[in-house]
Amino acid sequence: MTTPGRWQDDVLRELTVGCADEAREQRAPGDARPPLPVRLPDEERPNPGRPSREQHTTGPVSRGDGERSAPQTPAQVSPRPATEVPPAPPAQAHPGSPAPGVEAVPQTPATPSNASPAVRPPRQARLPMATPEPVPTLDPRLAIALGSPQHGDSLVRRSGRSLRKLTSSAAQEVAEESRLGSMVQQPVTTGRVIAVTSIRGGVGKTTTAALLSRAFSHYRHDPVLALEADAALGTLPVRMGAQSVRWSCVELSRILTPSMQLNDVTGYLVPVADGGWLLPASQGRVGAPLDVATYRTVTLALRRYFAVTVVDCETLPGEVARTAMDTAHARVVVAPLTAEGVGGTRIVLDWLGGLPHAALASTVVALTSNTPDANLDLKAATAHLRETGVTLVHLPYDRHLAGGGPIMPDRLGEVTRRAATQLAAESLQRAVRVR
Repeated sequence: MTTPGRWQDDVLRELTVGCADEAREQRAPGDARPPLPVRLPDEERPNPGRPSREQHTTGPVSRGDGERSAPQTPAQVSPRPATEVPPAPPAQAHPGSPAPGVEAVPQTPATPSNASPAVRPPRQARLPMATPEPVPTLDPRLAIALGSPQHGDSLVRRSGRSLRKLTSSAAQEVAEESRLGSMVQQPVTTGRVIAVTSIRGGVGKTTTAALLSRAFSHYRHDPVLALEADAALGTLPVRMGAQSVRWSCVELSRILTPSMQLNDVTGYLVPVADGGWLLPASQGRVGAPLDVATYRTVTLALRRYFAVTVVDCETLPGEVARTAMDTAHARVVVAPLTAEGVGGTRIVLDWLGGLPHAALASTVVALTSNTPDANLDLKAATAHLRETGVTLVHLPYDRHLAGGGPIMPDRLGEVTRRAATQLAAESLQRAVRVR
C-alpha cells in the first residue's frame, strides 16, 4: 500500500523512467548521444529567456500532468531549416553563441561532452589578381626565320676602323667616348623620366627608345627601366631581347603600393640580358590603349626605384603621348630624314615651344636614316629643325637595326653606337636641369 503523501513521487518517478526509455527507443542504433534531459519547469531552467531544445522538436513532448502531447504537424513547425538555431537575445549571452557582429555558424547535432568542439578553418587571403601566364614575345617559328643578325658595319668598314686605331685619331675618339660616358654617368637626385615619341609610326621610335635604354644600362650602375606606353602591338620587348612577358602596365598599376621595395617591384618586371629592366604595355595582343590615369600611376610610382626611366610612348597626337611629353623631365622626338618627317616634326616643336614650362629647352631631336640612300639633305634638314633651338642627334642607317629583331650591342655599327651614347648624354643633361 502506498504511503499517503508519497504517491506523487512514485508517479513522477514512473513518468521520468518512461520518457527516458521512449527517448532511447527513438534514437538510431549505435547513437552515442546522451539521454535527453527531463523537461524542467520554466522557473528551474538555467536560462528561462531562451526556448529549450525540446520546444523545437516535432516528436511527442512530455507534459507535467503525466500526458504526452500529440506530434506536431508540418504546418505547426516553423519553416526555418533544421540546422538553423534562433539567435539569442542581445542582452543574454550563452556559451557557444556568436559574438555581436560575427557571422553565425549553423549548429550541428549535439556531440558527447568529452569531444572537442569543431574549429572553423581560417579563410585564406585572396590575392589582388591572378598571376598572368607568360606570353612569348616572338613566335618560335619567326625566331628561327630571323637567322643570324648582320653587323651594322660592313667588313670593309670594320677593317678600315681597325687600321685607324693605330693612328693618332684613335686617341681623339677615345677622349670623345669618355666625355659622353661621363655625361651619361652623372648622378641624379631623383628618378628622371625621358619620353620618346614621333609624329607617326615606322620611323624608328621604338628602336631609339631601346638604344637609349641600353646606353643608360651600359654606363650607369643604378637601376634603369624601359617602359612601354604603346599598347597597340608595341615591339619594345622584342627589341630589348625579352623572351616572354608576363605583367603589363595596366596589371602592375593595380598592385603597386608605397611600401614596396625595389626587390618587390622587380619581381613583376622583365630583366634585360645586358642590364636594366623592362615593363611592357601589353602581352602582345590587340587590346585597349593605355589610359592617362594608368600611365601617371605607373610612372609616378616607379620613378622612386629607377634612376632613369625611358618611356616608349605612342605616336603624337595621342593622349598618353601628349601627357608624357608634358610631364617628362626630357623629351626625344624621333624624326625620319624625309621632307614630310622633318616638316611634321617642326610643327611638334612649335607646339612644345608654346607649353608654359618651356618644354622645348629639354627636347632633343633624333633624326633617323631608315635607308642607306638619304632622300633629303642632312645639312638642310638639320638647319631647319635647329631654328627652334633644339639639340639634334643624327642616327645613321645601320644594317643590324634595319634587320629587326633583338638589338645586340656588339652588332651595332661604330657610328651608331657613338650616336646612341650622344643621344643618351644630351637627353639626360636636359633632364637633370629640370627641378
